[in-house]
Amino acid sequence: MIGRWSKPPVEDTEHPRGFDDFELKLGDIMRGERATIGKSLLDVQRELKIKATYIAAIENADPSVFETQGFIAGYVRSYARYLDLDPDWAFARFCQESGFAVAHGMSPQASTKRSGPARTAQKSTVSDPFANPNASFVPRGQSFMSRIEPGALGSSAVLFALLGVIGYGGWTVLQEIQKVKLAPVDQAPGVISEVAPLGGDQMVVAGMDESVSLATPSAEALDRLYRPQALDVPVLVPRDGPIASLDPREVGALAGESAAADRESILNDMSNLIADAALSGSEDSPVQVTAGDAPQLALVAVLPSWVRVQAADGSVIFEKILDAGERYVVPAMEQPPVLRTGNGGGVYFAVNGQAYGPVGSSGEVVKNVALSVADVSDGYGPVDLAANDSVAEMFRVAQNAE
Repeated sequence: MIGRWSKPPVEDTEHPRGFDDFELKLGDIMRGERATIGKSLLDVQRELKIKATYIAAIENADPSVFETQGFIAGYVRSYARYLDLDPDWAFARFCQESGFAVAHGMSPQASTKRSGPARTAQKSTVSDPFANPNASFVPRGQSFMSRIEPGALGSSAVLFALLGVIGYGGWTVLQEIQKVKLAPVDQAPGVISEVAPLGGDQMVVAGMDESVSLATPSAEALDRLYRPQALDVPVLVPRDGPIASLDPREVGALAGESAAADRESILNDMSNLIADAALSGSEDSPVQVTAGDAPQLALVAVLPSWVRVQAADGSVIFEKILDAGERYVVPAMEQPPVLRTGNGGGVYFAVNGQAYGPVGSSGEVVKNVALSVADVSDGYGPVDLAANDSVAEMFRVAQNAE
């Protein structure tokens, strides 16, 4: 009865193990992060300037590979920052898994050189696989001949051959063009064998019949041929003064004609003046030769003002900031220029001493103002300088400056 009520022992059956059943070490995490960013040990060595053997030793938690124990903490933290991990956590895991402890700077463990049998055994057991250039995983550079394709060699040979044929053909054509060909003739040309001296009667030519003679030119004919006559008009006329001192009415081929034309012009002017005086009906009235002075238009600034004067075609004649007491005389033109100013209250007009204005109000921009005496007189009223002392003072300053 006791045996029947007792439960049979339950055998432990194996069940599938999950990801959490395995313990991840620091090396597994680092290798996974390195694989995630797609970097090999040689890539890390090239970028961090840390030997690939040291990187592998960090992942394997093997501090015996390092020659100097004092640099292990810096290497581990640098590699952790490279993998975007917490440096302090990574170094703590490395010390926990490898049993490494930070040694004091004066302790023998922190020494750079280690001697004795332990160092000899370590050199014999630990070797740097990346120091061997013939390792299977180290990439090797391609040779020069391996990068040359056979098809490229054939194309280059054909190109060089074509260039040689073209060059040889051009050289042959050039030689044929420059070659001088002599055509044989039945009778050689005659050669003068004897020439009679000047004044002689004849000269004999070889190859010609003796009955044929050539008349020798006389000395007078040769002298006329080789000695040209002097020019009637000299080519150069010497002078001692500058060109500006020469009067074209007195020197030159047209000197006489110019003087005659001037005299004729003067006579015509005098006759016209006499005729005008006769038509006027007053013999005692003097003849006015010159016109009277035209009225003068000027811009006077009582305050600093920017002004621009433009011609009718748009070209700028004058542009400046006129200071107080400064004036500008408008030139006389066929079509009156126009004015533009940035301070209409600071600009006045002066027509033969009479003040007109101002152009506008203070601070106002005024443009397209015709600068003619008629337009200014009609468009602006005269200014009483006696009643306006400031404007009168500026006009006085401008007059004195002129």
